[in-house]
Amino acid sequence: MGGFDARQLLRWGLRHGLMRGLLLRRARTGDVGARMIFDETLRDDPYPSYEELRARGRIVVTGLARMTVDHDVCTAVLRSPHFGTAVRSPNELARPVKLAMRLAEGGPLDPADPPSMLAVDPPDHTRYRKLVTRAFSARRIAALGGRVAEIADELLDDMAAKAPTGTVDLVADYASLLPATVIAEMLGAPVEMRRQFLQWGAGVALSLDPGLTYRDYRRAERDLAALQGWMVGHLERVRRSPADDILSALVSVHDDERLTDEELLSIASLLLAAGFETTVNLLGNGVALLLEHPSQLAALRTGAASWAGATEEVLRFDSPVQRTARLAKCDTEAAGEPVAAGQLVVLALGGANRDPAVFADPQRFDVTRTDADRHIAFSQGLHYCLGAGLARMEGEIGLRALFERFPDLALAGPPHRRPTRLLRGFDAMPVTLGTPAHV
Repeated sequence: MGGFDARQLLRWGLRHGLMRGLLLRRARTGDVGARMIFDETLRDDPYPSYEELRARGRIVVTGLARMTVDHDVCTAVLRSPHFGTAVRSPNELARPVKLAMRLAEGGPLDPADPPSMLAVDPPDHTRYRKLVTRAFSARRIAALGGRVAEIADELLDDMAAKAPTGTVDLVADYASLLPATVIAEMLGAPVEMRRQFLQWGAGVALSLDPGLTYRDYRRAERDLAALQGWMVGHLERVRRSPADDILSALVSVHDDERLTDEELLSIASLLLAAGFETTVNLLGNGVALLLEHPSQLAALRTGAASWAGATEEVLRFDSPVQRTARLAKCDTEAAGEPVAAGQLVVLALGGANRDPAVFADPQRFDVTRTDADRHIAFSQGLHYCLGAGLARMEGEIGLRALFERFPDLALAGPPHRRPTRLLRGFDAMPVTLGTPAHV
């Protein structure tokens, strides 16, 4: 994608450039919502800003939208049929914008635009979700537990052999590879390509942030195009040699003409990237929190707390997905708060999960907390995370296996936060393993 690309520049302007300019102006006025997009300090620790918003009201006008950190308001909006995904129908757009969008056509499918499952409402969302729900049923996820444990042990063996006395990057060699291996096997994708999938996935994750620079947008489009180009070829291979996996089932549905080419490619690509993104962040955040709070780790080792409960507390305390947004389809209300038709409401899930009206002493990380599972880290309603059960299981098994194998695990330097705002996690975490408890 080298050289000047006028259509790409126009796509960036429509999707990010105009918004970026407006948000930068708001940020210079001190607007906290806009500052959270650009200020790296607030990216690294957004939680004080959430409390600033909470003090101002249940729904606050900020940036280019309204924003809420209220748990009840977030839940009501996510569950309400009067709110939809934050994508306006082309019919609602001004004629010059429609013309510009036609001129800008030609890039890869964007996960924030239709036909992505992230960006459509019923009936299309219902149709897409029905096609893949069975693969993520509680029964099928439970059956994967043994295999997830095997993969975790294999990765821990590799780490021990790689760095018996030195440092290792826990994100690169464990937290990312565990979920990437699992989803590759579930989709019938080549496991040996998992690091490449992770690289492409980083671009997919970046594309979800608002107000990207043109440089970041080019990087995101490059990774999206590469992932989708590979997926087109892989789907052809699946067609020639189908197996008992999700992608083979989707190809069959496509060939029965119940999915268009774009729908098939969008669903398949999203399943691959989303299949590891949340869990990479969950595992990295969990390791960092447990090393920062040794008394909590001790409670897990003595049996005073469960790893399942600890996983829920990590999801609550430092949510892998920090925000989402919904658009009001009509004049409505959310938990008693009025919202006018056409208003965009940004739902700060990370802030809602520290709402003192729901969680006692919410700023305290506590793996013995009995109501941690009231968090909304996986959203709510129609768009509740399809892979929530899988992510929970991978988090529980992955954290337990790591700390049982390496009881002396310690940070060897400060972990590095990934640059994304919507997704919160680490992209590097140097650690020393210490003496393994068993081989």
